[in-house]
Parts: sequence; C-alpha cells; structure tokens
Amino acid sequence: MRKYLQIIDRHRATKGMRFANILVDRIAFNLIFFALGLAGGILDGIFGMYYFTKFFDQLAELGRVADIIITSVIFFFYIFLMEYFTKGRSLGKFVTGTKVLMTDGTEPTVKDYFNRNIIRLVPFDALSFFGENGWHDSWSDTRVINIRNYEVERQSKNEIDAIGVKEIA
Repeated sequence: MRKYLQIIDRHRATKGMRFANILVDRIAFNLIFFALGLAGGILDGIFGMYYFTKFFDQLAELGRVADIIITSVIFFFYIFLMEYFTKGRSLGKFVTGTKVLMTDGTEPTVKDYFNRNIIRLVPFDALSFFGENGWHDSWSDTRVINIRNYEVERQSKNEIDAIGVKEIA
C-alpha cells in the first residue's frame, strides 16, 4: 500500500478546477478533431482524391455506441500521452495550474498514467466526482493538486527543516 501524504490531500484541486480541466481538455480535443477534418477536406479538394471525405462519411454512418467507444479510446490516448509527456499535466491542467501526483507525492510512472487513464473508460467515471475523489484518482492512487499552493507549502517546510543546518559557501 502506498504512503498517503497529508500535504497532497490539503492541496487537492477543487471540483470547480477539475470541471474546468475536463471542459478545456474536451474543447481542445474537439478542436483537434475539427482541424483534422478540415485539413482532410482541404487536402481532398486540392488533390481531388476524396479519401478523407469517404473516410469521414464512413465514420458518420457508424452507430452511436461505436461513436462513443471510438471517441473514448481516442480521448484516452490524448489524455494519457498529454499527461505522460508533460509530467502530469494536460491542457486543462495548465490553464488551472493543477498537476497529477501520486498520493505519496512522487511523480507517476508511465504505468500509473496508463492505469489512471484506462479507468476513465469505466462507464460513469465522470459522475464519480460527486463523491470525495473520482474513480480514476482513487483506484490509481493519484490526486490532482493545486501546484502553486503545494509548492509554497513544500518550500516553507524545507526552509523550516533547514533552520540550524550549517550552510556551506
């Protein structure tokens, strides 16, 4: 069992921040899809091949369930890769000044990010935030924290711990 630091708990992101995170990430995700569709349509028009147009027409003919599954899997990869390569942050987390950490204060590993984000595919995970923590936080032992407040408290604690320690010039 992983150690649980109180400093992590004290600086958890608010539900409003978490909502802003997902809202910004979903908007960015949809804009990326829109840009890809637009670029594909422009390329089809320029080269007269209509490959992308046919592909998008086929996607449009899929049922609602298939659409939800495909979009969820692509969103999983978007968030997973974003959090992994930016060390716990997504576009929404950059906007709100939040970050993902393990409950013991360490940086998540690639396996931790994968576990955290695969849990997002569980139906009703988004509704789990009406409780204390969301499932993808609780089940993966991660927390989204307010970076600024967390760093200020860590710095204060380090300065207090350094009192009486001889400095070497």
